[in-house]
Amino acid sequence: MSTPTLRTVMATRYIQPLREGGSLPALVEADDGELYVMKFRGAGQGVRALIAELVAGEIARLLGLRVPEIVFIHLEPGFGRSEPDPEIQDLLQASYGLNLGMRYLPSAFAFNQLLKPPPSTELASAIVWFDALVTNVDRTPRNVNLLIWQKQLWLIDHGASLYFHHDWNNYLERSQTPFPLIRQHTLLPFAASIPEADARLRPILTEERLLAILSLIPEEWLGDEPQFRSPAEHRHAYLAYLMSRLNASTRFVEEAVHAHAQLL
Repeated sequence: MSTPTLRTVMATRYIQPLREGGSLPALVEADDGELYVMKFRGAGQGVRALIAELVAGEIARLLGLRVPEIVFIHLEPGFGRSEPDPEIQDLLQASYGLNLGMRYLPSAFAFNQLLKPPPSTELASAIVWFDALVTNVDRTPRNVNLLIWQKQLWLIDHGASLYFHHDWNNYLERSQTPFPLIRQHTLLPFAASIPEADARLRPILTEERLLAILSLIPEEWLGDEPQFRSPAEHRHAYLAYLMSRLNASTRFVEEAVHAHAQLL
């Protein structure tokens, strides 16, 4: 597999805020002429949400799941100066520098459990397994973060994943969580082959491949945790967490299988 890379684009036009989430992402145009859903470093969860979006999104892509292209978006001072909303102005001013964006999928619509045909057992089980791995709390019937685009299922919005990194105390201990919140997953009713997904997907996520993804995190987004002496040590702590979680995948697989059985 090729080494992952991310393009960097420059935001050129603020189009509109997307008020579905608390972080106030926005639809923007960049200097490549494309539209992106932009996530801002100045939002409530800061760069941690951007790190989660980047790492989880690229892990999903590595596993063969569909994720819109992720890019770095540079925001220059003065961008969106004509935006009248003071809340948005404050957000933009707090976000100068490097942010993150996902390619906008025009005419996409939200998945719901009543759509026909339903997702295949293999796909649903893979997504449930992935979300259990990255502890994604945000793929529920209330907030599916799944889009149908060109008749395919696409995964979006992973900023709530890897929530352990909001408090690094005992992080390796907490990597062993069975993740009971998986019972709320919108695809759980269709996920009848989670152990098979584990056997198929876990070998893909080697230490080398995970480190390649983690190497994409800009150094300026790291190093703000006092228990790590450098951005490199901070980055490797993410690797240690993910490898520990993978090595204990039986725990979250059994939890997801049990939650699925409760639906039958």
